[in-house]
Amino acid sequence: MMKPLRAGDAAGEEFVALSEGTDGEDNLMKIGDMAKAFDVTLRALRFYEDKGLLSPIREGSARLYTRRDRARLKLVLLGRKLGFSLREVKQMIDLYDPTGSNAKQLRLTLDKSEKQLGRLQKQRTAIDEAIAELNKLMTEVRRRLSERTVASSNPG
Repeated sequence: MMKPLRAGDAAGEEFVALSEGTDGEDNLMKIGDMAKAFDVTLRALRFYEDKGLLSPIREGSARLYTRRDRARLKLVLLGRKLGFSLREVKQMIDLYDPTGSNAKQLRLTLDKSEKQLGRLQKQRTAIDEAIAELNKLMTEVRRRLSERTVASSNPG
């Protein structure tokens, strides 16, 4: 069973709270720093903003990302890595309530995770079957190639 999405990576980094807590000026990140820190493009960050996944502070044309935005981006990237659509990721993280039990968020995350695990297991089966077929094909091609190489070197 998969764990609900948290702001850590699959290796189990410390949970990063998504609270609206106070973000001092030194906690804000510019878009270029954010892109570099998370190894994403500026375009990706703007796209995630357009989709409502991130809400940077705007100062003129500058985008400043808070601790909350960084935590949400970690969740987006983890969700994508696990094969969830951006829509699914948004549904899961938008249910987060820093003052509540988050039972609804956890139930939704568990439901979506179970479904995704089923899809991934089916994909694994299909990939394993394709690999087995490809190995059989390559064995047959090697055998035929070997026969023809031997036949052409021993003209009869």
